[in-house]
Amino acid sequence: MTVLIDPPFWPAHGTVFSHLISDSSLDELHAFAEAAGIPERAFDGDHYDVAERHFERLVTLGAVSVSGKELARRLAASGLRIPARERPSKLLPALRHRWETLLPGWPSLGEELLERWGEPHRHYHSRVHLLNVLEALELLLPESGLAEDARRPLLLAAWFHDAVYQGVPGRDEEDSALLAEHSLHFLPGSERAEVARLVRLTTDHAPGPEDLPGHLLCDADLSVLAWPQPRYARYLAAVRADYAHVPDADFARGRAAVVGQLLALDPLFHSATARRLWLQDAQRNLRSELAAAPEESA
Repeated sequence: MTVLIDPPFWPAHGTVFSHLISDSSLDELHAFAEAAGIPERAFDGDHYDVAERHFERLVTLGAVSVSGKELARRLAASGLRIPARERPSKLLPALRHRWETLLPGWPSLGEELLERWGEPHRHYHSRVHLLNVLEALELLLPESGLAEDARRPLLLAAWFHDAVYQGVPGRDEEDSALLAEHSLHFLPGSERAEVARLVRLTTDHAPGPEDLPGHLLCDADLSVLAWPQPRYARYLAAVRADYAHVPDADFARGRAAVVGQLLALDPLFHSATARRLWLQDAQRNLRSELAAAPEESA
């Protein structure tokens, strides 16, 4: 790992700031920053903003000074860079707009869900994942043939499908389904039941052959598997962070089993649109990940 810093240039709060990044590991970046006395509040998703007065000291401690252009290139190549649209200043307005469009008149429920999705122990199962699933559904729905009256429960299921997340597969999905049934008390019982049913499907991503809403939700939830390689690497790092409580060997075995199960799904993606958009890249990523797994876990 190399910690990199660009020259102080970015003005704010009466001074200018540098960016401090790692080219491979957020954990090691955090360790370097902590040892250097850089406060946690200076971290902004993929870098630390550090005031000009710290620049020379950080270089002395081992940070490598590079140009701003080189730092941006190295961060992008690392797979750790967070796209601008996924930063909180962009992310929350996009999600709030979608919630208000979906269920106007219930902003407090939307805020409760956003608070859940923003819990500090979440890394992959976060607001970014929620937005990615909703955007994937926006790609799939126009060609899906799903009736208009079936779309609201599908979209609500996307909002609730990881609303409870403690890193306990199966239990999290069940608790999320129960939360949906309780929170959506103002909707007809049949609609609440459909939302909960769809949430439970994300446990194994194996909807029945005629379950069109289930196909769409599972396809959207798994669309992450087709991300370009640097972004897929960031996804894997976030998943590992979500399961930081699991020892490395146990996690490697469990992750290899999950990848094997995904590769065994037939089909992996159910809708024609999802297969066209994501199947080839997803299979490539999964096979590469399994091939790179430690022998004892593969």
